[in-house]
Amino acid sequence: MTDWLADLENRRSGLIEQIALLGDFRPGSISATRGRCGNPNCHCHESGDPGHGPNLRLTYKVGGKTVTETFPTVAAQRKAEREIAGFRRYRELSRELVDINEKICRVRPVEDTLTTQEKKRPRRSKPRSHAK
Repeated sequence: MTDWLADLENRRSGLIEQIALLGDFRPGSISATRGRCGNPNCHCHESGDPGHGPNLRLTYKVGGKTVTETFPTVAAQRKAEREIAGFRRYRELSRELVDINEKICRVRPVEDTLTTQEKKRPRRSKPRSHAK
């Protein structure tokens, strides 16, 4: 059993190292939007025209509220894609870390940390007589 425990501890250490090596990461998702502008003379208002876009946007939550950012450049979009992929990898590694820690907790033997006072069994109370 100790070989298995050592193997699990090594796997846990490896996961912690992988997490430490992750670069910048953040939660969110990138989605495309299409739409029409406010200029009534624009081509987007003609029938059959798909409108402007696709415009890619980053969406994420802050304090329970959805925040949306547009990308000023393609380079900013690619940077965000790498950061989101890093976050997904972080979540995957952290799930594995929790799973391995649960296994370690089940396998690790119980250590006897009781004091001598705690080891003493409490005496059973004797029923008292209600005689007067």
